[in-house]
Amino acid sequence: MHSPTYGEVSYSKMIQIIKNFISKSPDSMYNISVGTDSQNFGYTKTVVVVAIHRVGNGGIFFYDVKKVKKITNITQKLFFETSMSLEIAIALSKALEQEKIDFGISIHVDAGENGKTSKIIPEIVGWIKACGFNCETKPNSYAASSIADKYSK
Repeated sequence: MHSPTYGEVSYSKMIQIIKNFISKSPDSMYNISVGTDSQNFGYTKTVVVVAIHRVGNGGIFFYDVKKVKKITNITQKLFFETSMSLEIAIALSKALEQEKIDFGISIHVDAGENGKTSKIIPEIVGWIKACGFNCETKPNSYAASSIADKYSK
């Protein structure tokens, strides 16, 4: 994983940084979110983001970039992005549970009611909720539609 603050870190180091970040202000409220966005070039560049927001007092985030065979179908691309987010969220949830950190994780989806993907939002949201996570779509899905979007271009 990469971090603008901490540079290149391993997955276990990311968990330790998150734990330390939360321990500095244990009584604060936190939003932990995972979001993915992708852009097509000669391939599909996919960026997964893990963001920890200390409500009212900033936050930190980590991201990972993967290049995969070009996905041209927008529905398939959104399902692929969601599967990447879920994969990270499941692993993150288990790791944070072991650290006794339980703020819940929200999956941020880069889809909104006004876009080409609006018709499949109910399926995506249902899938995410069935996996035990909260779900945010545009305009509230900042981990995907803002942070991941920035690094996917």
